[in-house]
Amino acid sequence: MTDNSTSKDTSHDTTDDTADAKTLRSVTVERSGPGRFTVTNARGGTLSFGTGGDSDFTPVELLLAAIGGCTAVDVESATGRHAEATTFSVETTGHKVVDESGNSMRDLAVAFDVAFPEGPGGDRARTILPRAVKSSHDRICTVSRTVEAGTPVRTTVNGTEG
Repeated sequence: MTDNSTSKDTSHDTTDDTADAKTLRSVTVERSGPGRFTVTNARGGTLSFGTGGDSDFTPVELLLAAIGGCTAVDVESATGRHAEATTFSVETTGHKVVDESGNSMRDLAVAFDVAFPEGPGGDRARTILPRAVKSSHDRICTVSRTVEAGTPVRTTVNGTEG
């Protein structure tokens, strides 16, 4: 009998550093036409976006979607153990501003509209909803926590740091 308790799957490692391989997330953005791009994740999922000249999302809208989507997944995971929501909507808003330091988003806000069915499960879900939202904001949602932390972004051009 083989003991697999200490073996690890290295088929998806992208670096020699095990910690980096376990924590690395990536997407690839490729130009698909003038002002249009397609992003592809490691699992093969794709999403089109562009400059806003058509119905495609803009990068700013994708940022808002990532914030709202991240916290929605967290909150639904916590409340969904007790009852399936009859209404579950998350609106993420913010103001795009240009000032002396450049473009940025300000006054970001996430608003939940959630309802649950009557009964014990719905009662439990309603009870934990505020705590689930707070927990997502304070510690779980990687996207909003990264935005709030102001994490630096490193860039390279053709392999050279720029």
